[in-house]
Amino acid sequence: MSLHSGVNRFFIYDFNKKKIIQKYLVGHGCGNNIWSWAQSRDNPSFSNEDGSHLSSLGKYKIGERGVSEWGIKVKYLMHGLEDTNNNALKRAIVFHSWEKMDDNEIFPKGSPEGWGCPTVSNNALSEIDPILKGSPKPVLMWIYN
Repeated sequence: MSLHSGVNRFFIYDFNKKKIIQKYLVGHGCGNNIWSWAQSRDNPSFSNEDGSHLSSLGKYKIGERGVSEWGIKVKYLMHGLEDTNNNALKRAIVFHSWEKMDDNEIFPKGSPEGWGCPTVSNNALSEIDPILKGSPKPVLMWIYN
């Protein structure tokens, strides 16, 4: 998250191949800024507090696939594994797509900010969803700064 939100900063890493196999834009939480704008594109804040509208740092286990109100209507529950993100389920922080997210880097513009969920474009989640659905093992998402 220390990268500008207008550049690719969501990476899929293949541990068997020991390399990044895909990269995408990803949105973060708006906090007290205006929802869906990109006011903190250079320097986002983070919180684990309910109602903060901020993303939480740390490692997550990607959980159950469900129906989303956003994007391609797919979401994945996120189980926070650390003190910095253990309220993710309580806060309804999920991984989903959003129509406002771009497919390509948009720097110096930033990605739109939501209420704390990591969001990718509809096309990105259409590519990521089969990977998550087909994984025989739990998938780790690590949000770090």
